[in-house]
Amino acid sequence: MPKSWFLRFGLITGLLFLYIPIILLIVLSFNDNRSVSVWSEFSFRWYGELMRDDQLLSAAWLSVRVAFISASFAVVLGTLAGMMLARFGAFKGRALFSGMVSAPLVMPEVIMGLSLLLLFVSMEQVLGWPEGRGMLTIILAHITFTMSFVTVVVQSRLVSMDASLEEAAMDLGARPAKVFFVITLPLIAPAIVSGWLLAFTLSLDDLVITSFVSGPGSTTLPQIVFSSVRLGLSPKVNALATIVVTIVAIGIICAGIYNARQEKARQRDEQMAQQGG
Repeated sequence: MPKSWFLRFGLITGLLFLYIPIILLIVLSFNDNRSVSVWSEFSFRWYGELMRDDQLLSAAWLSVRVAFISASFAVVLGTLAGMMLARFGAFKGRALFSGMVSAPLVMPEVIMGLSLLLLFVSMEQVLGWPEGRGMLTIILAHITFTMSFVTVVVQSRLVSMDASLEEAAMDLGARPAKVFFVITLPLIAPAIVSGWLLAFTLSLDDLVITSFVSGPGSTTLPQIVFSSVRLGLSPKVNALATIVVTIVAIGIICAGIYNARQEKARQRDEQMAQQGG
């Protein structure tokens, strides 16, 4: 019993530590006063100010576009990499490939940002592409480090999945491509959705790597927020953060419901298969 109470206390303390600042941010976004320490009255003033701030809105829209494109490409590449590591066994160069895929997980962001900047500068000098630093270089940089997280998530799901289902489909004459799209892909869909959400969040939140590979006219939301902190954070940022938190929360809830339904369907199919066998 004491151990159970200790675990509950630790869980509640951790959740409060994580979510109380977010709750305070949401509450202060409705404060009519500019000061975060003085509450005057409930108001939507800063949401109106936010709608008239073109710089902040354009930075937020750029961040969303970069995150969406980066996460989509990272899911494709990460899924392929996870398939290779989970299904292709011990192939030549596996250790090197696995190390290269996992390197962005442990490499400091400063090192990654600097190395990517040098890569883009060298490519521009040799190939003439990409021209300067902007949205394209940010997307390429974000794909580079987010695909590693997708690979880990997808590989873990493939390793825990029963490979006999794929083998049975191939024994019945299905081609590898059809097995992947009909059998494997639906089973790993929850992991792919989770990987996409993780990649989207990491891209939307990134500051260090983006600071290295961005250029004039390609300022993202984290860069705007970080630069404004030195001059005093505007309550408009609280309003924007509240909107982002709401959208992310809705996405997480939808993904959770989807994953729960997929898991129930998988368990139901397994039970039917066992009963039929």
